[in-house]
Amino acid sequence: MNDRRIRRIVIVGGGTAGWMTAAALGQALQGNCRIDLVESDRIGTIGVGEATIPPIKLFNQRLGIDENAFITATQGTFKLGIEFVDWSRKGHRYFHPFGQFGAEFDKVPLHHYWLRERTRGDATPLEDYALAWMAARAGKFMTPSKDPRQVLSTFDYAYQFDAGLYATFLRRYAEQHNVRRTEGRVTSVQLREDGFIDRVALESGEHLEGDLFIDCSGFRGLLIEGALHAGYEDWRHWLPCDRAVAVQCEHGEAFVPYTRSTAHAAGWQWRIPLQHRVGNGHVYCSHYISDDEAAATLMDHLEAPALTEPRLLRFTTGRRRRFWHRNCVAIGLSAGFLEPLESTSIHLIQSAVTRLLALFPDRDFDPYTTAEFNRLTGQEYERVRDFLILHYCANQREEPMWRHVARMDIPQPLAYKLAHFRGHGRLVAENHELFQNPNWLAVLVGQEVWPERYDPLVDLRSEVDAPQILAGLRDVIGQAVDAMPTQREYIDRYCRAQPGK
Repeated sequence: MNDRRIRRIVIVGGGTAGWMTAAALGQALQGNCRIDLVESDRIGTIGVGEATIPPIKLFNQRLGIDENAFITATQGTFKLGIEFVDWSRKGHRYFHPFGQFGAEFDKVPLHHYWLRERTRGDATPLEDYALAWMAARAGKFMTPSKDPRQVLSTFDYAYQFDAGLYATFLRRYAEQHNVRRTEGRVTSVQLREDGFIDRVALESGEHLEGDLFIDCSGFRGLLIEGALHAGYEDWRHWLPCDRAVAVQCEHGEAFVPYTRSTAHAAGWQWRIPLQHRVGNGHVYCSHYISDDEAAATLMDHLEAPALTEPRLLRFTTGRRRRFWHRNCVAIGLSAGFLEPLESTSIHLIQSAVTRLLALFPDRDFDPYTTAEFNRLTGQEYERVRDFLILHYCANQREEPMWRHVARMDIPQPLAYKLAHFRGHGRLVAENHELFQNPNWLAVLVGQEVWPERYDPLVDLRSEVDAPQILAGLRDVIGQAVDAMPTQREYIDRYCRAQPGK
């Protein structure tokens, strides 16, 4: 039998996407395949993906990375969720917590009992039953309990870190796992007669040959689009923001374990607190506001003096029609772009690398393998897209952009979810979706999408003393939060970075 194993992999582009890919492949392939990564120090990286969601922990664990060493090396902090300010309407805020609301105590989900008590005059916010929010509000943090009987097992967490430092951290890891880095710029891509990529040429005159090519070149899509013309689906009719301006500033507020998203007239602003600075950015639609006005809005809302000059980014929300085409796989911004509203950029890199390893090819490149990768990746992008659209379409703001997105047609799967929730408060996320029912519940209620009725089973379960149970949950959560250290205390004890590093 002929040996059809992949022997040479070429990754074009570094940054977070390139080095996450290189680290994972290097660790998984154990030196049995040559892996080259080519990047140029003269080409900057986007570096705005500093906030993450809980699955990032699994990626690092698979690589055997020590959490505290990673946090120290990347000036990282911990993240219990995202606070949304002025999204539903001005003066309103809510929190999307990581983890569940309350604890399981009945066959009917807790939020249905909460909805019934709300109709009876109980004004307790739903998020008060989320340990993640109560801890975040108090500036507290510790890792969750592994005992499912404990209320401290009901929350989850992610990280906020310097993306450039994370790439550097992973580069060291990858180079220790047989990845070879080449400094240089790709000037041309040479195809074989069958249309597959044969090699890339560098500015230095060097050529890198490969069996499998990974495009981590960013928005340019140097291989997947520039050479293979895979095509792109534009989603700006649903997510109209097409630009962002980013700046770093000093710390000026409390050291909180969460990301904040604040809506403005033509977009929204992120706030990501790290140990050494705060990352800020204004994502906006250029149809409704100029670049200068957008930058001024951002600078006017900084909590402390800026450390950098504002940096403008242009993007087209959407995805490649084919993420894997011939012998090239696009990962990161070369695969598509969804604004960082729910901190999914780094996760989409992680899931693409994991999926590539699960469907790793040989040199025959079975078309069913490629098709399955494209099906699963496309499905993931579309489900995340719908979750982001929910934040926009369910709003009561009066500015032109917000009126436009509130009235627009939405994708059918999102309309289906909304109809179910508006009817009886039911949540219908599928098991394979990134965002599960607690995530949808947080944003639906946060955006003030109210069901007409709650689950009718609630009124048939007379043995359940819901008011007493809900009050008991609040007490237990409060006691747990009181006993937690502050995030500052936790970081100082386990993973404090050196100032100025």
